[in-house]
Amino acid sequence: MSNLAYIFAGQGSQAKEMGKDFYENSDLAKEMFEIAGKRIGVDFKELIFGEDARLDETAYTQPAILLVQMIAYRLYRQKCDVAPKYFLGHSLGEFSALCATGAIEFGDAIELVHKRGLYMQEACSEIEAGMMAIVGLDDNKVEEICENAQKEGKKVWPGNYNQDGQLVVAGLKPDLASLEGVFKEAGAKRALLLNMSVASHCPLLESAVEKLSPLMEEYIKDSFEAPVISNVTTKPYSTKAEAIDLLKKQLTSPVLYKQSILAIKDEVDTAIEFGNGVVLKGLNRRIAKDLKTLNISDTASLEKVVEEIC
Repeated sequence: MSNLAYIFAGQGSQAKEMGKDFYENSDLAKEMFEIAGKRIGVDFKELIFGEDARLDETAYTQPAILLVQMIAYRLYRQKCDVAPKYFLGHSLGEFSALCATGAIEFGDAIELVHKRGLYMQEACSEIEAGMMAIVGLDDNKVEEICENAQKEGKKVWPGNYNQDGQLVVAGLKPDLASLEGVFKEAGAKRALLLNMSVASHCPLLESAVEKLSPLMEEYIKDSFEAPVISNVTTKPYSTKAEAIDLLKKQLTSPVLYKQSILAIKDEVDTAIEFGNGVVLKGLNRRIAKDLKTLNISDTASLEKVVEEIC
């Protein structure tokens, strides 16, 4: 039985020129750039390597991240065909996890996350939506402040449980801003409004769920190489029906990343993060220090991981 977890970061992990080393050194990478571009009518080479401001727009950020993650993953599996015990993603990364396990075809996944990002933008287009990072405060205190604010009619909810002392809340920007002092008075080291125009993983995205559901029904298959850990429940799933139900809930429910890592840390001893950056590697180090996390973001890191794992 494999003791590996294959993991994928979410929005915020993007960067200009991510995946460029893969593109310059791999025919597979070039082919995947072309497939992705044709699927949604975007020149991903220009989007990621050029001066295209859309790289930071949710509808384009999400497919760009998934593209680079899947290139890293496929190049790794060409060299090291080892199935993991679990696949796991953070928010958007759960779609990459589903693509990696075989439940969504690559081209379908590109379209699905492009539409996901578009519907998220549309859901927040006529409201002042945003997110705020709370640092240095216990989860239960953040939850209590959000609950009290909701009783006053404010629209704020816990959004991402990243690690102890780091929780991102989502909602209306004016409501979030009004709570900055409240969080700090409660002991938060920082309460920082993020540069985002969407409020991920909260009830403000209900309309996006309705629009995305038919596409998930069409594109997700009953084909799982290994189970995927749900952002919503922290439990593994491996059927189309479960995937659709949980991904619909994922849009309006908090991402339980910290809890997910804690749920699997005794079953796996190594995680491999695919795609740009080391966001999850950093989180894992602080969530479960005994869980070794490797990352594959370019040719050099690919070779290093292959040498260690295969």
